[in-house]
Amino acid sequence: MKRGATLESKILARIIRKKSNVFLRDDFLDLGGYDQVGRALKHLAEKGKLVRIGYGLYAKAKTSSLNGEVVPTATLPKLGKEALARLKIETMPTKAEIEYQEGLSTQVPTGRMIGVKGRVSRKISYKGASIKYEYVA
Repeated sequence: MKRGATLESKILARIIRKKSNVFLRDDFLDLGGYDQVGRALKHLAEKGKLVRIGYGLYAKAKTSSLNGEVVPTATLPKLGKEALARLKIETMPTKAEIEYQEGLSTQVPTGRMIGVKGRVSRKISYKGASIKYEYVA
């Protein structure tokens, strides 16, 4: 890394290097303070390099070829499952997914409902579309 590299450029370099689509604010705390990292992530989101999908949760972004808007590189259900895995929350198939896979239902699950084993109080959303949670015992 260059000697005079800014925190923003260091964070961006780390994001580009990682294969993961989801990043937590805590992933970058070794580069600077909590507030400083937050401001850098906010600037990267404003520049279209990241999108914010939750409190302290960010996803890699790309420019859509259809309308030119900044969108996440993966679908919201995939980002949701990846984010929950990063937060150490176990996910499972929902009741609707199990019924569909077993042929008991022809209703195709949207993927926006994620089965979880415990209580989750974190909202994961993007542009009004959000992930819902179903408690699976």
